[in-house]
Amino acid sequence: MLSAVIIIPALNEEASVADVVRAIPRAPAGARVDRVIVVDNGSTDGTARAARAAGADVVGEPARGYGRACLAGIVEIASGPTPDVVVFLDGDRSDRPEDLPHVLAPIVRGEADLVIGSRVLGARAGRIERGALLPQARVGNWLATKLLHARWGVRFTDLGPFRAIRYADMLRLGMSDPTYGWTVEMQARAARAGLRCAEVPVGYRRRVGRSKISGTLSGSLRAGAKILLTIGRLALRPARAGAAREAGEAGTIFAEAERPAPISPTPQ
Repeated sequence: MLSAVIIIPALNEEASVADVVRAIPRAPAGARVDRVIVVDNGSTDGTARAARAAGADVVGEPARGYGRACLAGIVEIASGPTPDVVVFLDGDRSDRPEDLPHVLAPIVRGEADLVIGSRVLGARAGRIERGALLPQARVGNWLATKLLHARWGVRFTDLGPFRAIRYADMLRLGMSDPTYGWTVEMQARAARAGLRCAEVPVGYRRRVGRSKISGTLSGSLRAGAKILLTIGRLALRPARAGAAREAGEAGTIFAEAERPAPISPTPQ
């Protein structure tokens, strides 16, 4: 049976994060969830308090950025038993935690190292709430996945945040992007490293609150530019630049990410 740790980056998700934590299946087929880690990414509301009350371990990363929050969660994993798999999902209730068994299944069966929960495939299966996946997100996903295929020959339909990856492979990838490029960086690095990648359809809902990225024009433009720059950076780097350089980059980011400490239980 595989052990899994769930990482939930959260920024001002007081209204939804507890529901997300409580909805996570703790014993999906062939696996068990040992820890749920919520990374409070500089919230100004009661996100940390709500997550802790729901049973999650809470750590803080005050420097905002989706990638920084994910890296802080990875650093926190080292404080406990080493898991087989790490799972990422959002805390705004847009992802459906009940899809966890489907996301883990290809890894449990030994068929994949990285699994993306595809909202695009979910839409084809009629599992996407109307208005949940905004047009700008659909266009950005389409373009990014086409570029990934053109450069590395890997076929994805989405850059969805709900994903699972073998923990040892996660560490070897040398992830470093601190903001919007995190998801596409993982998929590009996985393709470059020859990991077995798979997608499964997942449901998706309108998020609670306003999206920090696709909910605004400026956020969508910044995210789109960062995704394209991330693909370009990895595509142009010679393969022989090698693991040593990428590991060095990752080491720098991880050193920065080691700042997070457990959030004070003082009410917010």
